Amino acid sequence: MLKVIEILAESDKSWEDAAASAVKKAAKTVHGIKSIYIQDMEASVKDNKIVSYRINAKISFLLDGK
Repeated sequence: MLKVIEILAESDKSWEDAAASAVKKAAKTVHGIKSIYIQDMEASVKDNKIVSYRINAKISFLLDGK
């Protein structure tokens, strides 16, 4: 059985880095992560340059069979 949680993450490098950060942080408390689904992507702009990349993602993981 899988469970899905929703995570918001941000990076000043890229959307890919934001996704990697989301998985890394979730893995500290969630075990058995199987996938990440990027639901939305957003960027903050300052002086005509992207300064941060944000994602809204769903992470699925296995539930312990206890």
